[in-house]
Amino acid sequence: MEYFDLVVIGGGGAGLVTASGAAQLGAKVALIEKDRLGGECLWTGCVPSKALIEAAKTKRTIDRARHQGFTLGEVRVDFAQVMDHVHETIMAIQPHDDPGRFQAMGIEVIQGFAQFTGTDRVEVNGRTLVARRFCIATGGDALVPPIEGLQSVPFLTHENFFELRKRPEHLLIIGAGPIGCELGQAMHRLGSQVTLIESLDCVLHKDDKELACMLHEIIVEEGVKIHVGTRALKVEKGESAIRLSCRRGEEDIVVEGDALLLATGKRPRTAGMGLEAAGVLFDKRGIQVDVSLQTSNPRIFACGDIAGPYFFTHAAEYQAGIVIGNALIPLLKRKVDYRVLPWCTYTDPELAHAGLSEEAARQQYGDDKVSVYRYELKENDRHIIEGQTLGRVKLVIRSNGKILGCDILGAQAGELIHEYALAIKKGLSVGAISGLIHAYPTLAQANKRASDRYFGEKLFKGRIPKAIAWWLEKTRPKGD
Repeated sequence: MEYFDLVVIGGGGAGLVTASGAAQLGAKVALIEKDRLGGECLWTGCVPSKALIEAAKTKRTIDRARHQGFTLGEVRVDFAQVMDHVHETIMAIQPHDDPGRFQAMGIEVIQGFAQFTGTDRVEVNGRTLVARRFCIATGGDALVPPIEGLQSVPFLTHENFFELRKRPEHLLIIGAGPIGCELGQAMHRLGSQVTLIESLDCVLHKDDKELACMLHEIIVEEGVKIHVGTRALKVEKGESAIRLSCRRGEEDIVVEGDALLLATGKRPRTAGMGLEAAGVLFDKRGIQVDVSLQTSNPRIFACGDIAGPYFFTHAAEYQAGIVIGNALIPLLKRKVDYRVLPWCTYTDPELAHAGLSEEAARQQYGDDKVSVYRYELKENDRHIIEGQTLGRVKLVIRSNGKILGCDILGAQAGELIHEYALAIKKGLSVGAISGLIHAYPTLAQANKRASDRYFGEKLFKGRIPKAIAWWLEKTRPKGD
């Protein structure tokens, strides 16, 4: 048997941060990964999808250049070369997750499948590793919904989508969450017809509905077809097309395409790990953890997609930081706090969120204690200059001026949201943003203008303007 302070199972974002942080604190660490280090984010998720989105955005910029005075010829998309660019981007970032980098930290990197054989040990490649603490960070797989005929039809998920070399003529997408909306818009810009099928009544149902519906209309205006409130029932492979039968209310809908992408979520990767032998409780949602990310076995922690509840790389890395301290310094007993967890969907425009939604804020504080302020990006000079006027900043403010939440639909919303995320985290009032001098002309001025709405209502309405007008009248010099 071999002894370690910490054994990390899974070499994605959560596992890599946990292993490297523990090693830098002086722990003896083993990192076990059955495939390649880097996980979903590097190979099939964040990195390739954003590279594809950026390429599609470049195509869109070229198309719009004619409105800025440029004369251009026909722009053709070589889809195979676009995908080459995507994979070149992956390989440019891959050294950050190279095994040699982690071995240089003193981590023993083991390629193989780990299985618990007891509450304090795992077996991998015929070796038995005993550890003081374990961290399970095995992530998740693409969820394949129970649609009739699906197993007899070739389909794509985010796990194999980026292996495409030929652009689909008509891409059918089941699911209009972040993956469906991002890839759907990008592929349409690169020349595919795209149809999205969503069973719920709105795209991006975890985001603010008002702004998600605005984004829905923007994507549709570009030419993507979206069917919400529509359930996929059956799929068939014809001679020349994939036939998808759906139902919307009492209406039957049939759509045909030459490629099918499932963007219906993830399922946690728990099979075959021997979790029962380790005394670790789990269900279809993943491994059960407490607020310290400790499982039912006090030796074992879990983080990332396997633990949820948020399937974001930045959430996984945040959880990894909690695990490092709790596993190696138990007296710390840090707890997760997701109250200000920001996120962003990288459509164009982007849709970003931080803090409480309007609905959650009203439920928590009551309608009379919550106000909402909106600022249209078409009013901001820098957005006008860049031709990026679609979108809105939506602020949720408590009656005492404290910022509770923010949603932004607009260009670079994922960058802009962090100013509000920090303000919410620190319990600041809206005056902290409104009173901060923002450089002109910047996109970030939209944040200030949204905050100014609060003071505009307080200062320029009601008794204050009347009182000032009275004082000015009383103190104004009188003529002869």
